[in-house]
Amino acid sequence: MSSQVFEQSIRIAASSVITEECLTDLKLMHRWLNPMLQCEPIGTWSTQVGSLSRFTLKIPLLQPSLRSVVVQREPGLIVWQFDGFFKGRDLWECQPAKNGTFLLNRFEFEIPNPIVSWGFNHFALNLTKKDMQVQLRRLKRVAEEVYRNSDN
Repeated sequence: MSSQVFEQSIRIAASSVITEECLTDLKLMHRWLNPMLQCEPIGTWSTQVGSLSRFTLKIPLLQPSLRSVVVQREPGLIVWQFDGFFKGRDLWECQPAKNGTFLLNRFEFEIPNPIVSWGFNHFALNLTKKDMQVQLRRLKRVAEEVYRNSDN
């Protein structure tokens, strides 16, 4: 079982506080998440260490899900660890930058089931990478819209 890493970043013309809010506010998160992906809290929604959530891929019949827990949290940093058909971590880091924020996303994972791994690598790998880049651009649009509509 080998680990894979998808890392991407984007510059956002919004403060790091507002960019981080797009990661911590569930309503804002649902505006930039892939519409085929649903995030639900297990208990009360929070991004504090130990908080649980479930991410479900809305595919007819299957609907595979990942249970995640926040394992690291600092101002500007959230790391979710997940277990399910994927095992790994999803790091989001908002770094203040000139005229906004530099947002880094690092998705590191393993797929324990060799059949699922083969299927992912042959059919979904490139689509997943592209979708993650599109998702980052959607997050950028949401953060910049929230920033424009705030008192800055």
